[in-house]
Amino acid sequence: MTGALGGLRVIDMAGPFGNYCGKLFADMGADVILVEPPEGAPTRHRPPLDSAEGRPFTFLYENAGKRSICLDLGTAADRAHLRRLAGTADLLVESRKPGVMAGIGLGPEVLRADNPALVFTSITGFGQTGPYAQYECEDIVALALGGLLTLAGEPDGPPISAYGFQAFGAANLFAAVASMVALTTAELTGRGDHVDVSMQECVAMALENAAQFYDLEGVVRKRTGSRFARAGMGVFPCRDGLIFLMSAGIGANQFWFKTLDWLEEAGADNVERLHGEEWLQDAFLYTEDAKRRFAEVFEPFAAHHDAQALYEEGQRRRLPICPVRGPSETLKDDHLAARGFFVDVPGQAGLKMPGAPYILSATPAAVKGPAPDLGQHTDEILAELAEPAMDRGRRRQ
Repeated sequence: MTGALGGLRVIDMAGPFGNYCGKLFADMGADVILVEPPEGAPTRHRPPLDSAEGRPFTFLYENAGKRSICLDLGTAADRAHLRRLAGTADLLVESRKPGVMAGIGLGPEVLRADNPALVFTSITGFGQTGPYAQYECEDIVALALGGLLTLAGEPDGPPISAYGFQAFGAANLFAAVASMVALTTAELTGRGDHVDVSMQECVAMALENAAQFYDLEGVVRKRTGSRFARAGMGVFPCRDGLIFLMSAGIGANQFWFKTLDWLEEAGADNVERLHGEEWLQDAFLYTEDAKRRFAEVFEPFAAHHDAQALYEEGQRRRLPICPVRGPSETLKDDHLAARGFFVDVPGQAGLKMPGAPYILSATPAAVKGPAPDLGQHTDEILAELAEPAMDRGRRRQ
């Protein structure tokens, strides 16, 4: 058995809703079988593409280390193949609209009749029930209807989506956690479960305390942009980029006084404008006057320093401050390099990708190999299904 989840078999037929969920299992040693239609998984054709070879980076990342079987579920023969495959699996992850799998004879009740311990995870836009269950959903739709989109952007501008597919990412992560819980129960009881993941609900989980603000104080949270809601917090320009500072907020008083000491010792101009009892009152910090006055003192000071210098001095003073890095700077980060976060992909020359964001000392995660070609393992997997039935318990040993 290799990896923490070695011996576990996962069927991944979820596309962007669940391919990353499957990758998390593959990196931990599970045998993850990517079930693709004849035209290939949707992300095989999704940009960005490698300009030299036309490789789809999203697909290569989310499906590294998996095996691919090509099945046309519109045919009875391939539906039978999938049913037999599910009989050997511990987990199946899918993303079709509610009722579609059941309509072609591959619903959770049918598959668990053959394999009672199977965990069947469905990741959809709005879940298996409710008035939106049959609606179409994409990442931007879930961000909007989950309430998160309205909180992102500048106060006087339109909502802005965070880069990448954040709603898909949230759904994949929650699905992986819920599936592991269900797999543990199945291991203990011999009975699988149907895990129903709603992407809208996964996004709504990210609203943090916005709902509580409204419920307890009648306050509707608004977009605050780079300056945040109160003075002393936000993103500020410096000599070579941007810096994030939090001198007010959690532990506001200690951070505030440390910031004033720093500015005074460094000879910043007009620091006296930040003195006074009003600066210790939350109500004043939320005013536009306070935010403007703080920026007029801090921004000229920051403009004379590089982001790294501000970061190091702020850390020495135990202040929450850090550079705002771009992707290229993150790739060069010394700390990430020391922990081996970015990894090479075996069998995929020149391709480096993020590894697992956690380390298991005895059974560390590892990328087992490159993403498969379409249907690369079809014959191999069908040959396995033709063999005498394998005891699932022995397979995990």
